[in-house]
Amino acid sequence: MRDDVDDSAADRGGDSQPPEMPQARLDPRKSIALGALGLGVIVLIFWQVIPQIGSYSDAVEALQSMSWIAVVIIAVTVVVYLAMYGLIFMAAEPRLRYWQSQQVKQASFTISNGVPAGGAVGLAVQFGMLASYKIPATSATAAITAVSLWSTFASLGFPILGVLALTIVGAADGVAWMGPVGLGILILVIAVFVSIMRSQALAERLGAWGNTAVRPLARRIRRLKDLDIAAPIMKFRREMYDLLRRRWLWLTLVQLGITSSQFLILFAALRGVEGWDQPGTNPIAAFGAFAVSQIMLMVPITPGGLGTMDALMIQLLVSSGTDKGAATAADLVWRATSYVPQLVVGLIALITWYRRAGRAIANRSVGADGGDGTH
Repeated sequence: MRDDVDDSAADRGGDSQPPEMPQARLDPRKSIALGALGLGVIVLIFWQVIPQIGSYSDAVEALQSMSWIAVVIIAVTVVVYLAMYGLIFMAAEPRLRYWQSQQVKQASFTISNGVPAGGAVGLAVQFGMLASYKIPATSATAAITAVSLWSTFASLGFPILGVLALTIVGAADGVAWMGPVGLGILILVIAVFVSIMRSQALAERLGAWGNTAVRPLARRIRRLKDLDIAAPIMKFRREMYDLLRRRWLWLTLVQLGITSSQFLILFAALRGVEGWDQPGTNPIAAFGAFAVSQIMLMVPITPGGLGTMDALMIQLLVSSGTDKGAATAADLVWRATSYVPQLVVGLIALITWYRRAGRAIANRSVGADGGDGTH
């Protein structure tokens, strides 16, 4: 896209100016309320819900019997997952180096999952990091949006595959409705998305239809009086068209790799507690339980589906024939090994980036002061 080329040129010409991070303010009352709600839900699920469908005591026994080889296999899958996770921003913005991409993604994960209602701050940090890496504002916005979109597509698409997998093993009772409903939603979302990207005329038409649809409501609600749906749709298309035309395949492959490697952690943990030399849970059933539980990422009550996703996954594993203790132990290992390392890597990423950004800004300030003193 021509705007990206022009912005890059302008950016290279203005390297003497330190990057500015967009300001994101947290409402203290809202943050405390949402944090308390999320913490309450997590405690309720792990204290009351999971013991009803799983077994902590049996889980402890299963973990104690795990061999060191199983631990090594789990560790390898975790490393693969972390490595894949760091590729997603490179897929969206090829000018980034690997560690830069890893920093942007992991730092945002740590803030979004470690700070109540920290999603806005996480987005601001992503933008600030990309700016410090000389990524133009237009390209940074497009990259952040593309990464979020593909994550959403995965959260909608994998449950459909999960229902299919559970149907194959005869364990889809209670979740079979998710298949057609999820497929319908996904088809609708993709159809609208493709229509916007495919043609400017179609995008304008969708915006006009949207304005027509909300007009009766806007007449009754004063806040919606000046609402224009067409404008943000056209802005979205301008910012995203060139990136997605060039990078959609890489984004898709990396996102599939991220979600698939996360499943490998769960399956390695499950077989580890069951015993690799023993018959265990059908891989198709394990995938079905994991994939269907991804839908809980769309329920923004707890960060990363903490608790809600775990309860659903354990329930589906048990319904597929997995021992309660093994299902609970595998989930706990999966959650700990896919969650805690990311928080640690994200914290390291934040610290190293802030130190680097601070030194860069300080050096530029000193240079500017020196320049002023000579004239």
